Amino acid sequence: MSEGIRQPLQRRRLRIDPWSVGAGLIAAFVLMPIVAVLWFALHPEENIWPHLVSTTLPRYLGNTAVLMLAVGAVTAAVGTGSAWIVVMYRFPGRRWLQWALLTPLAVPAYVGAYALVDFLEYAGPVQTALRGMMGWESARDYWFPDIRTRGAAIVVLSAALFPYVYVLSRAALREQSANGFEVARALGAGPLGRFFRVGLPLMRPAMAAGVAVVMMETVNDFGTVDYFAVQTLTTGIFSVWLQSGNLGGAAQIATLSLSMIVLLVLAEKLSRRKSRVFQTARQSRPIEAEPLSRGWAWLATAACLLPVLIGFVLPVAVITSHALNAQEWLAPGLARALWHTLSTGGIAAVVCVAGGLFMVYGVRLSGRRLPVLLMPVTAIGYAAPGAVLALGILVPLARLDNWAADQWLALTGTDPGLVLTGTATALVIAYVARFFAIAQGTADAAMGRISPSLPMAARSLGRTAGGTLGAVHMPLVRASVGSALLLVFVDCVKELPATLLLRPFNYETLATRVHDKASLEKITEVAPAALMITAVGLLAVTLMARANR
Repeated sequence: MSEGIRQPLQRRRLRIDPWSVGAGLIAAFVLMPIVAVLWFALHPEENIWPHLVSTTLPRYLGNTAVLMLAVGAVTAAVGTGSAWIVVMYRFPGRRWLQWALLTPLAVPAYVGAYALVDFLEYAGPVQTALRGMMGWESARDYWFPDIRTRGAAIVVLSAALFPYVYVLSRAALREQSANGFEVARALGAGPLGRFFRVGLPLMRPAMAAGVAVVMMETVNDFGTVDYFAVQTLTTGIFSVWLQSGNLGGAAQIATLSLSMIVLLVLAEKLSRRKSRVFQTARQSRPIEAEPLSRGWAWLATAACLLPVLIGFVLPVAVITSHALNAQEWLAPGLARALWHTLSTGGIAAVVCVAGGLFMVYGVRLSGRRLPVLLMPVTAIGYAAPGAVLALGILVPLARLDNWAADQWLALTGTDPGLVLTGTATALVIAYVARFFAIAQGTADAAMGRISPSLPMAARSLGRTAGGTLGAVHMPLVRASVGSALLLVFVDCVKELPATLLLRPFNYETLATRVHDKASLEKITEVAPAALMITAVGLLAVTLMARANR
């Protein structure tokens, strides 16, 4: 090959691909907090790991493991059981219960915890009614179980999170053909036999994915376990960092928490590695629900209604009863907390979805190996608990903030203050890093449904890559983009651990206001903000219900 031909080829190989560079920068942005946490854990200023191991760490680890396993088991049973009942059988209320089973997702677990304690505590309506009926005068006259326990935390978390398992199991079951179930019935299998031998194996991959999400959310939870005084790895991060002032120790606990999540994800993937479900029939028939006898029908209604009552009706009813006091809606700080929530969540959702679209489109456009390898890596932020991300974001940003302020002061003689950590910028960064996987996954699924011939035709007509994205892709994925914006926004509204750690001084959101007021046992003042969060959550539930019809 001549020298004149070799030089253009070398220039082509060395040409920088902006889509590959953009994918690398997005991946670095999402991974930065995790890398920072690992660095702090490996280079602590004061190594208190031996002290943690001999004192509080076993309790943190034990409570976290028990919560994960117990909540995972309960949600697996409730989610798959309710999905099986609403798909396979006809009973009173089935039509609206299959959508009502999604409503607990609208209520954050910490709101459910406050409502349950208020409902069952000594001054609550249950014990008050018991004392009135039985003639008891004080708590010494009767026994009532303690509410603020690990068992109550398991109930609250399970009631709030089981819809993750339900919606995936229901979708997996509805996609199956009725042929397999008819064969099992012809071979003499009863209802339980068909469930365990046919239905459960078909739902198992979806159930495993839902349980994995539930366990990750359980590890991430702070508001519920803190209110019930259950010490977990997440509360340990808060305690060691904020109360003891030890960054290295908090980072080491955060690393342990992250390791549990990574092991959980790997275990879930390995469990489904050899699982394959195929439709062999050319013309598969959808499953037709069979009617139940009168007694079994009402039992099925009660079984599906119970988790809805615990996870949605009870907390909403308790919070609404307190919110009837109109004065609380005019309480100082509520409007400001609402504005902070809408602004930070809205900005984070827009940035998150825009980044997700850029990365997915860039990977599909460039076809290079680096962006393809980096795209799955950016999903790790969703698996990381909010407290872990906050730990990895705040310290590097604070150091960068102080360095930039010092440089500006030296150049101009004026102090600009803390631009990044003194404002909501750190919150937006945490939200984007944590929920980027939602935006990326939605964009990837939406663009995967577009025929490759359409963008190829646009490019052949002279459209640039950016022009093709705007003229061809965006009109076709507009609905999915809207869904992603709403889902990310709702998750930002409900996020508590990262918001508590990263909010500037005297900066409230609806979630932090609910937590702060509930910590002071001011449930009446909690109600307006809690109802606002629930109303935003209902938007996402409505969208999910429409998508799963």
